[in-house]
Amino acid sequence: MLVLASGSPRRRELLRLIAPEFEAISLDLDEGAIHADTPAALVEKLAAAKAEAAAALRPADLVLGCDTVVDLDGAVLGKPKDAADAARMLRALSGRAHLVHTGVCAISGDERRSLVETTKVYFDRISEEELAWYLSTDEPWDKAGGYAVQGLAARFIPRIEGCYHNVMGLPVAALYRMLSAFGQK
Repeated sequence: MLVLASGSPRRRELLRLIAPEFEAISLDLDEGAIHADTPAALVEKLAAAKAEAAAALRPADLVLGCDTVVDLDGAVLGKPKDAADAARMLRALSGRAHLVHTGVCAISGDERRSLVETTKVYFDRISEEELAWYLSTDEPWDKAGGYAVQGLAARFIPRIEGCYHNVMGLPVAALYRMLSAFGQK
């Protein structure tokens, strides 16, 4: 059985594109205790920690751990704590490019594979009126950087370089290749 160690509805939706049958489990992991020198290294460590925790619970299964962060000049923008934090993040992203890193770690028995996918996202300038409107929606919450590329924030994103699905939280094509290496089709 394929097990996704994530409570994210977006990840479940994306995983269904390549693996119609899997089980999703949520873990109680202290992500704040995990540190790394770069945002890309951080998502790799977080994905591995989630996969290891899931593998301990489900040793007979192929488990996936994933994590996504927004990287603005080397600073990690995670999920906003409140409206002021979301506004701070979106003002920082306004009129600039940033990177989105997603780490994925797969473990099946003694076999382990991991990857980090990076996508460059360009934001137009966001006016204070647009920012206030966006913050009045439900969208900024529970999303790295306080935005959803697949939702209303699409109006602020003129282009990306790299995997679109990665910005949503799961690099579908790269994960498909990884799962194929495990014999999953």
